[in-house]
Amino acid sequence: EDRRSRHCPYLDTINRGLKSHAYTHSVQFTHHVFLNLHTLKFYCLPDNYEIIDSSLEDITYVLKPTFTRQHISGLDKQGKLYRAYDGTTYLPGIVGLNNIKANDYANVVLQALSNVPPLRNYFLEEENYCRIRRPPGDIMFLLVQRFGELMRKLWNPRNFKAHVSPHEMLQAVVLCSKKNFQITKQGDAVDFLSWFMNALHGALGGTKKKPSSLTKVFQGSMRIFSKKLPHPDLPPEEKVALLLKEEYQEEMSESTFLFLTLDLPTAPLYKDEKEQLIIPQVPLFNILAKFNGNTEKEYKTYKENFLKRFQLLKLPPYLIFCIKRFTKNNFFVEKNPTIVNFPITNVDLREYLTEEAQVTEKNTTYDLVANVVHDGKPTEGAYRMHVLHHGTGKWYELQDLQVTDILPQMITLSEAYIQIWKRRENEDDTTNHTGA
Repeated sequence: EDRRSRHCPYLDTINRGLKSHAYTHSVQFTHHVFLNLHTLKFYCLPDNYEIIDSSLEDITYVLKPTFTRQHISGLDKQGKLYRAYDGTTYLPGIVGLNNIKANDYANVVLQALSNVPPLRNYFLEEENYCRIRRPPGDIMFLLVQRFGELMRKLWNPRNFKAHVSPHEMLQAVVLCSKKNFQITKQGDAVDFLSWFMNALHGALGGTKKKPSSLTKVFQGSMRIFSKKLPHPDLPPEEKVALLLKEEYQEEMSESTFLFLTLDLPTAPLYKDEKEQLIIPQVPLFNILAKFNGNTEKEYKTYKENFLKRFQLLKLPPYLIFCIKRFTKNNFFVEKNPTIVNFPITNVDLREYLTEEAQVTEKNTTYDLVANVVHDGKPTEGAYRMHVLHHGTGKWYELQDLQVTDILPQMITLSEAYIQIWKRRENEDDTTNHTGA
């Protein structure tokens, strides 16, 4: 029976010895074929000799899939269904992930990122990152290694089953986040996305000034105009006097971003004649107005209030929107159920750029490639995601192990929480989106 030892992951010469778990197991249960997970060599115990047999290569490939550059370059050009060893068919990349207990918040983010071609291509080739040097004792590089392993398993055309376990990846998340994100406790997908992207950037050798393979894909920049406000309880004449001081004049700064936070309007509480709460709707372009350089928004801190407005300077190849659905205070979390009406393709962001950037930024039109949804109550809801398969142009819905195809027009009816948009390389480039 082909079986790897659950007791000894590394079966070196000592661990194949007479007192090893593997040796004892082979005698007690007559399981004789063992795999060294480190060297990927097979051994027969208790006789202790190496087995060289090409029929076992399927097992080692599932444990450590490898991709040639030719294979990678063709991933988005075809929609061939592959048959797993258990008989089910699947599209590589459109693969379910186990929800071990309460890790669907992480699953949807990992699935979305694994369908961003330049990031995927980088992690499919271990050669791209295996030589990155990290300080002694640094554990964060474990995120890079585990994310690469997960990426290769998700895109493996020779899987045993049409789904993958994210267990090793999530163990690295728990360790590297110092248990801020866990497998057994529901988390927030936006919080996880923010932490994971910044942690991955740092682990890949990136800094504020030095780019990484992640920032090359997702990082844009913006201009922020900020103006300090007098305390609202002050008499009017004091407010007027303060507004003349230098510290109350508008200041401009520039900042990079890995995603844009879009604010929803406050949800109304009125009901219709049948006493059902009306779910409000808002067009995407209404909430994008935050970045037009004119819309002002008040930001309150513990001590001071500021009026801010934003304008985009540089657009990334892949743009992430995070739609702010949750409001947290000391006592509870509230969820805004507003539906955002968005087109699936052809979103032009030129008007949100500064005048200078409008001249230099050639392509400003984006198409949706991934959409993460939160359903249910704020603290006990569930996550699912929609993803575009580039090879077929079809949309799929993934929720844990379930994978189903979905019509594009159904995607816009969901409570979108995170979206990934792909910039068109040419303005006449119309990515194949079936039914859009």
